[in-house]
Amino acid sequence: MGMSDMYGPADEAESVFTIQAAIGQGINLIDTGDFYGSGHNEMLLRRALEGRRKDVFIQLKFGAMRGPDNSWLGLDTRPVAVKNFIAYSLRRLGTDYIDLYQPSRVDARIPIEDTIGAIAELVKAGYVRHIGLSEASAATIRKANTVHPITALQMEYSLVSRGIEQSILPAVRELRIGVTAYGVLSRGLLSGSRPAPTKDFRAHLPRFTGQNLEKNREIVRVLAEIGAAKNATGPQIAIAWVLSRGQDIVPILGARRRDQLDESIRALAIELYAEDLENLERAIPAGAAAGTRYGEEQMLWLDSEQMPA
Repeated sequence: MGMSDMYGPADEAESVFTIQAAIGQGINLIDTGDFYGSGHNEMLLRRALEGRRKDVFIQLKFGAMRGPDNSWLGLDTRPVAVKNFIAYSLRRLGTDYIDLYQPSRVDARIPIEDTIGAIAELVKAGYVRHIGLSEASAATIRKANTVHPITALQMEYSLVSRGIEQSILPAVRELRIGVTAYGVLSRGLLSGSRPAPTKDFRAHLPRFTGQNLEKNREIVRVLAEIGAAKNATGPQIAIAWVLSRGQDIVPILGARRRDQLDESIRALAIELYAEDLENLERAIPAGAAAGTRYGEEQMLWLDSEQMPA
């Protein structure tokens, strides 16, 4: 996402080199969305993956609608829209199939069974190989799984975003559904990153504003101290923590440059022992971050955050 949208300007050539470097180092899961840069990210991937399509597993989100001014216009996961979205994605990516296709959010207006049913037809036709969900509640996951087996759930999961642990993670493990975890550094919060001066959506996120940001800097400081004791950086410890949650959880790295990629990959060499995990729990307990992970309006779009009836 950050290579095409939301985090300020990105160097397109460096983005391509970073994707190719990731593949060269064994990373084979590519996460994208048709609304990242209104199709730009898919075209960027087509350029980066030329001759390498079979080396990667592409998971693609759809459903979010954008205006020509980059505004957000809502969500559309009607069956007819599902098929329309994928037609354009296949062309932009230069491929004849998507490895995993998933609605970016749960559309409260459309029964999830209808949306998944439409993707199931695409599976039968050979355009999609696996079906996923994003930010879905346990109840929605169970409904969707009755229509077609769900392969993976994409959810925000990090040391400071742990809502998935309450009911969603137990449900997906019961159903043998994997998790692709995004926001493992809480959009750069855990690395001490600051929003870019322009076109950086983080400038409007509660965790990056006002007194919340001041409080959250203490988490960054503590994490850096813990990292230093393990001869690692704070961000590497944060990634290693997500990796420690189980082999069914795959962290998505948001690196936009090769140096960021290299730092993130070094987290694979870090082994967190029981004592390390206990120290992390004490120092940064669940709920330690000040502010919600999205703004108030965006939180309403998250089925995963809605209280069960």
